[in-house]
Amino acid sequence: MPCFNDKKRIVVKIGSSSLAYPETGSLNIRKSRALVEVLADLKNSGKEIVFVTSGAQAVGAAKGGFLKKPQDTPSKQACAAIGQSELMKFYSESFEQYNHKVAQLLLTRDVISNETRRTNVINTFNKLFELGVVPIINANDVVSIKQLDFDENDTLSAIVATLCNADFLIMMTDVDGLYDGDPSLPESKLIPEVERITPEIISLAQGSGGALGSGGMLTKIEAAQIATEAGIDTVIVGNRDPKILYKLFESDCAKCTYFKKREH
Repeated sequence: MPCFNDKKRIVVKIGSSSLAYPETGSLNIRKSRALVEVLADLKNSGKEIVFVTSGAQAVGAAKGGFLKKPQDTPSKQACAAIGQSELMKFYSESFEQYNHKVAQLLLTRDVISNETRRTNVINTFNKLFELGVVPIINANDVVSIKQLDFDENDTLSAIVATLCNADFLIMMTDVDGLYDGDPSLPESKLIPEVERITPEIISLAQGSGGALGSGGMLTKIEAAQIATEAGIDTVIVGNRDPKILYKLFESDCAKCTYFKKREH
């Protein structure tokens, strides 16, 4: 596996299960602050960081007094509205401690599929990079309906990576990468590198999804396929310690699964 230190524009995606305590849905402040610190430090090193974050509904449900994440659409969208402002307040204050400014972009599929709106999003990304601002991306769950939303933010992160012409996509999740079996079983082995996403690789992902957060491994493989087809190297890596991101850029010993970009 290569060292990725030559990558400059990095998209980092993290899911709800990485940001919030599963028992309460409230923000895991220690873990989230540790991640922001690493991302800010990587930016200090000269990299451009794009942060795709889930968690608005989970955090909003906790803040709104729900005992668990609601199932009806109006309540979900209300929770997303509450939680998104909470997340952005936290991210803005946390990045500000390291002298970095952030900007919020909320996207839906109709924005991406419309040529004019898509161009506007790309132009916004370019201007934010020029200004040295960290774009923070989430799906716009407040207004989203089935025809407009993304299956998961995994897909969104890959689309964002293509829109902003990223060099590298990192998806942080509950396990260290793609395994050849159920990752909870000791006999299962991590697959360190995937040269090409084949039906066999997809079948492995279908067999291991239950051990992950709401997105599962399959959506991450699908996202990796979008990104690698666009010429973007992609990694799935564990979320237990955000400092593992340093290993991706400083050595070749990070425990992860690397999906090699397709050469065109």
